[in-house]
Order: sequence, then structure tokens, then C-alpha cells
Amino acid sequence: MVKLEKAVTARFESGAEKFEILVDPDLALALKRGKEVSFSDLLAVEIVFKDAAKGTAQSPEAISRAFGTTEIKAVARKIIGQGELHLTTEQKRQIREAKEKELVEFISRNAMNPQTNAPHPPQRIENALAEAKVKMDEMKSIEEQVPATIKAISRVIPISMERLQMAIKIPAAHAAKAEHVLHKYRLVKEEWLRDGSLVAIVEMPAGLKQDFLSDMNVLCHGDLETKILEK
Repeated sequence: MVKLEKAVTARFESGAEKFEILVDPDLALALKRGKEVSFSDLLAVEIVFKDAAKGTAQSPEAISRAFGTTEIKAVARKIIGQGELHLTTEQKRQIREAKEKELVEFISRNAMNPQTNAPHPPQRIENALAEAKVKMDEMKSIEEQVPATIKAISRVIPISMERLQMAIKIPAAHAAKAEHVLHKYRLVKEEWLRDGSLVAIVEMPAGLKQDFLSDMNVLCHGDLETKILEK
């Protein structure tokens, strides 16, 4: 059971009624993200408050109307899952830093410089985030924050989330073993020629171009032809 002085408030509102519980911030965030946690460690006290700061308990009737039960675990799960979680300042900072790192990696692998059709290295994206003063939202997913982030840093660096298409021709000697790599990506076209060679058009995020070429060159010992297609 988390100590009261280390607990944070999770709040859920239904109509004019407020429902608050005091919880361990780390376990509450884990539960909000879909993980299972120990409720005996999660809750500071097994009480649903109307106003936790004042210590005013919510009535069983109001709890039952809002949640269909007064069972504390079921109520706490909904309060945390659908309500607001008041995180500590340190926890917010740690989450924002982790999300920024994840965002940089995502953009580096999925976006490109439209002037060169090449991905931006992570450090350039980090610098652009700082220059554009992009602030991470610790409660939103990376995917939710990508559109606004791309719009912000596009004022600093040329960047696009468009995917590139690459034509590739693989000689017969390597075609069969290389095919499983091709199918990791979106195959726009695939054609086996009479001589046993394979011609394909593969679509991918710009940031994966080097990984793709590296894998294919290893499998084919450099014996292949590639070309970036103009859209």
C-alpha cells in the first residue's frame, strides 16, 4: 500500500459528481496503459472520495449510480482508466523524456527529407524538436503527437512522412532466399521472369531504406539492381 504522502489523485467525473482515489503514481500509470497491477499496492486507502484534499468520502449511492457497483477494484479501474491521473512533476518529466526519445526514433524511421529522399538522422530531429520548441504530452501516444510534431519541425527542416517506392531486380541465384525479406515490406508489384530472376516494387518508410538495402545486399552478395521511383 502506497503511503499517503507519495500518493497522487486519480479523478473521474460523472454528471455533477466527482470521484477521487489516492493511488501510487507508477502503478496507476501502468494500469492506465493496460497492465495488471496489485490493487493492494496501488491504493493508499480503499476509499472513494468526493474531495480527496478535504478527506470527504463519496456516498455509496453516488458510486453505485456512476459505476454500477461499489466494489473498490472495479471502481478504481474505471476511475484510472477513464479519468484523469494527476502525475507527479518528476513522473511527468521522465515520461516526456522517454516519449521524446521514442518520437525521434519513429520520425527517423518513417519520415524523409523530400529534397534528397533520405531519412533524417536522429540528432537532426532532436535539434529540430528543440528549435521548434516542441513539448511532449505525457498522456498522449506517440502516434497522436506525430502530425503536430511534423508540422512544427517542418518550419525548421524539410521533412515529409511520404513513403518511398523502390524497384529491385534480383538474379535467379538469389531470388528465392531474398523473397522473404521483400515480404517484410509492402509489395506493390512482384514478377518472376523467365530466367528465374525476380523484379519487384517495394514501398517502405524512408527511414528503412538503408536497413532494406543492407539486408538485400547481404543476401544477394551485392548482386542486385535497385532504383528509387519518382512518384
